[in-house]
Amino acid sequence: MTEHYAKQGTYENVPAVYLKHGRYSAIMLPTIGGNLISFRDDESGYRFIREPEGADWEAFMKKPMLHGIPVLFPPNRYDGGAFEFAGRSYRLPINEPQTGNHIHGFVYQSEWEVAEIASTETESRVMVKLVFDESHPGFAFFPHRVVFHHTFAVSADGLRQTFEAVNESEETIPFMLGFHTTLNAPFAPGSELADIQVGLAIGERWDLNARQLTTGQKFSLNEGESLLRQGTGNPYFEALDNHYTSSPVNGKNAVSIYDDKAGTRFVYDAGDAYKHWMVYNAVANGKFFCPEPQTGMVNAPNIDLPAEQTGLIGLKPGERWTGVSRMYAE
Repeated sequence: MTEHYAKQGTYENVPAVYLKHGRYSAIMLPTIGGNLISFRDDESGYRFIREPEGADWEAFMKKPMLHGIPVLFPPNRYDGGAFEFAGRSYRLPINEPQTGNHIHGFVYQSEWEVAEIASTETESRVMVKLVFDESHPGFAFFPHRVVFHHTFAVSADGLRQTFEAVNESEETIPFMLGFHTTLNAPFAPGSELADIQVGLAIGERWDLNARQLTTGQKFSLNEGESLLRQGTGNPYFEALDNHYTSSPVNGKNAVSIYDDKAGTRFVYDAGDAYKHWMVYNAVANGKFFCPEPQTGMVNAPNIDLPAEQTGLIGLKPGERWTGVSRMYAE
């Protein structure tokens, strides 16, 4: 019989949900952004996500961007925190003084409610819920009621991540979503950088100015980026804090990390709901990188391009948006 469970406990003295199904396990922190901070293959000792354990915990509590899968609503940067949508003006707080921008939104440190937890012979799962309304500090800047559900399910097929947003306000809202997913590369114990090859489903690189805002221009991929698209790249070939269009490879909008020494390929299939990527590698640190799927491009509401290109979504009253992603090893 397959070992499986879904149970509540603590991690570094904060509430946590532990999921287990066969060889895979995961840990999610509901009160810290509903962040899934661990996904492992326990039989092989693989750790696919960068975990905030030990000495990293204090840094994670101050800035939870570089561990787990933080939820970005809205994602990335907005020029001076300001934009217009449907005749309405928005003024988000400037929380990145060095660029004068707003960055990463309101919910990555919010307390999410555990709405469902269950384990069956098929999967172990948890659903967390956040009601973004007048009780949330971010409502002062984005005054629309939105209800989020985020579900993580571990099974023999790996990890399935489902995000749902429902616009419960009376007007169409600008909807922008992303994840600051942080992956270990290498992920296998004993492996080194020379053992891995990385693939990214990127198409063209958006030009960014000195304030890391999109100019609306695009460039072809350089040699290192082209190797990443081909699946044979090094994610640390240079310092990356770059923005790309998504361009599926073999039908998948995915990231892959192939470990030749371990004989295993890890796949992060973001799914077709995310049309753009940010890729960040913390100044080519050689240990982890962040392939960040986003529904829209950086500063999307301020870019003079069609919504089909910017990815800016107008979510109508009562409308539900859903995105499904997967992580697995093969």
